[in-house]
Amino acid sequence: MKRSFGAQAVAYPLPVFFIGTYNISGKPHAMLEAYGGLCCSEPPAIAIALRSTHKSYQHIQEKKEYTISIPSAPYVNETDAFGISVNDDIDKFEKTGLTPVKAEKVDAPYVGEFPVVMECRLIKTIPIGSHIQIIGEIVDLKIDENILDSDGYPTVSIINPLGFDILRSEYYSMGGVVGKAYDCGRKYLL
Repeated sequence: MKRSFGAQAVAYPLPVFFIGTYNISGKPHAMLEAYGGLCCSEPPAIAIALRSTHKSYQHIQEKKEYTISIPSAPYVNETDAFGISVNDDIDKFEKTGLTPVKAEKVDAPYVGEFPVVMECRLIKTIPIGSHIQIIGEIVDLKIDENILDSDGYPTVSIINPLGFDILRSEYYSMGGVVGKAYDCGRKYLL
């Protein structure tokens, strides 16, 4: 039997994204975000949902560009620091030791220590309610070379991306491979 939790904004897994922007004076800014995911393959696009009161939302509206950096599990403490404080008077990059790196294709910083980065250009915003969905075209995907296998593909277990459990307010890491897509379910279709 399943227990009802009522109408909740819950999905599993929730990604942990760092949204990187520059403020109007060019200072690097980043925030932690868990409402997001891929939304289109042509053009490659990703959707995130922010409240209009977030500085990142305002920066994206001004610059029309941003980055999404995906943190790995060894950086859970640094990641959480960005999720705790929205105080712009605190230089969270300096406090955590994370490095803001200027993106190559968009006017926004990404986190140098994180293994996966998407450079995004704003396509559309959609007001939904408490949040505004921001759809961005992924104009470049960067992946650290040290997590690529011999075939040149990233290894998720080495990336070890963080996930977020919104009901428990806990971070978790991804488990290992459990099946090969377009293959492991084939036995039911033969």
